[in-house]
Amino acid sequence: MYIDLIVLVVLCIIVVMFFKRFSSFVFFIAIFDIFFRILAFIKENIPLQDVAAVMDKYLPTGILGIINHYTSGIFATILSWCYVVIMMIFLFYITRIFISKKKL
Repeated sequence: MYIDLIVLVVLCIIVVMFFKRFSSFVFFIAIFDIFFRILAFIKENIPLQDVAAVMDKYLPTGILGIINHYTSGIFATILSWCYVVIMMIFLFYITRIFISKKKL
């Protein structure tokens, strides 16, 4: 099924429509990817095989997992590099927020 891809695209469209800022889109992509990575960690370390099998079947490991599952070839490479650029921008935003904090 394409449910994970459909959810990702619909949520991206909603974020772009409501927040209308590139930084909001970048933060959404990062939050979405971190959420799926946490779920993948839980899936790998959970002792219940049935729950892990269901999570493995229905939950992707992250945005790169979605990209590699539904695309291939040069298009997958381009989307993967776009993902890397978005994560680099996210890192820049987070670093800027961290440095701008007066109290640590």
